[in-house]
Amino acid sequence: MNDSKNAVVTTTGGRVEGSYEDNLYVFKGIPYAAPPVGKLRWEPPQPVKPWDGVRPAKKYGNMAPQNAMPFAMPGMPAFEEPQSEECLFLNIWTPGIDDAKRPVMFYIHGGAFIIGAGSEPVLKGGKLARRGDIVLVSINYRLGALGFLNLNEVTGSKIRATGNEGILDQIAALDWVQDNIAAFGGNPDDITIFGFSAGGMSVGTLLGIPLARGKFHKAMNRSGAANVVAPLDNAVKMSERYLELLDLTGRDADALRNLTPQQLLDGQQQLSMKVRETESRATPFIPVVDGVKIPEWPIDAIKKGLSKNIPVMAGNALDELKAPNMMMDPAMHNMNEAELNRRLNKLLPSDMVPGLINTYRDALKKRGSKADFADVLGTVGVDLMFRMTTLQLVEAQRDNGAPAYNYLFTYKSPAMGGVLGAMHGLDNPFLFGNLEPQLCGTGPAVENLAVKIQDSAIAFARNGNPSCESIGEWPAYGRERMTMILDKDTRVEGAPYEDERCAWEGYEISHTLPL
Repeated sequence: MNDSKNAVVTTTGGRVEGSYEDNLYVFKGIPYAAPPVGKLRWEPPQPVKPWDGVRPAKKYGNMAPQNAMPFAMPGMPAFEEPQSEECLFLNIWTPGIDDAKRPVMFYIHGGAFIIGAGSEPVLKGGKLARRGDIVLVSINYRLGALGFLNLNEVTGSKIRATGNEGILDQIAALDWVQDNIAAFGGNPDDITIFGFSAGGMSVGTLLGIPLARGKFHKAMNRSGAANVVAPLDNAVKMSERYLELLDLTGRDADALRNLTPQQLLDGQQQLSMKVRETESRATPFIPVVDGVKIPEWPIDAIKKGLSKNIPVMAGNALDELKAPNMMMDPAMHNMNEAELNRRLNKLLPSDMVPGLINTYRDALKKRGSKADFADVLGTVGVDLMFRMTTLQLVEAQRDNGAPAYNYLFTYKSPAMGGVLGAMHGLDNPFLFGNLEPQLCGTGPAVENLAVKIQDSAIAFARNGNPSCESIGEWPAYGRERMTMILDKDTRVEGAPYEDERCAWEGYEISHTLPL
């Protein structure tokens, strides 16, 4: 580390001092909003109170309160930052604190809206910023019951939380970036929002709500589209169940405000376990179509042209959460035809189910998979939750005349004997340049794939088009459904896995509760 260069920048809140590391200026733990504590718990984010002197910005800020993740990916290090409700911080990696007006890549972390932070170990070193001569920003936002619990209805507006406070945090961070990023060498008129999993779903939500209009200029959805939002009645039901577990009612607003973060997390853990057991849901806490902050289904707003001027690059991993979900659900190991039909009939119109089962069974056999009942259910679940909703988003932007690009990450992890496949999040180390050998494998082909993924993301942030020298021409999705296959043999294919896609035609997915 070299701190010899002056790394002091003036922001709207005051001066901050970062560090100079490996040819990058690095600023960590900058507050972008007031701490949402005390009377500000469950309130929309408020402006930062300015400070005197120079505030150190060399260590990450607190993570949002969260329980341990239910499934640890092999080889992925754990977070080390402390947790606190005082968590609204962002981090910046920039090649220069000058007037260069570099493109800005604004990263929203994933974690099912209940875990994660902008200090993810995969971001270490800010390598994407150095490689692309761009400014990289990562953020924290409120999670779980503190960020996505609707309390307005159940408390009779004594607590006005809509269940979208975490999304409002993201918008507040975007406002901060627009106001301040020029001082860090970035261009406030060239911001690409991108995110993974719940972060990708957040990007889809931001594309579909008026509050975010004009605050970003390109969008990259990775393993998450515009579909994970709850209808208001479902959010209210979750709030009621949550209060029951805490032995409270909507009349107990003051008692609810006075609960410690750990008490809130304990209740959150209990509710999460119950909805996983009864509804196979990953989390009860997601953004809410409340009619105000989120006026309508985000995908409907996108189809109507709310973000028709925003280039979109979106895609998925082939297997996403298929393997982890099977590992965490013992019933999957004894799946039979009756249980397969029962589960799919809970998720989909009953007249679709027989055709889907037949199509996916045949398609899986062609892929060389077992095509047993669990395999069919897992693959249908991946496509319902991730791939078909991503294609729906890409097609909406295509039909609105916006540049729209699609990819499918099919490289399979060598970890655990290959059982994880092309799993959810495996592409993160490739994108951020921090390959973990156990999870990602080793060798020139792996390193070459990482270069192509990084360069295409940087090219998209710069030009709204992911074509670049290393990956070659990347055509828009178009009517031919042109898709970049990201694997050791990187290539463009027209309409890959078309039989499966056709099986969903005519079925509009306005929202999907997280599986």
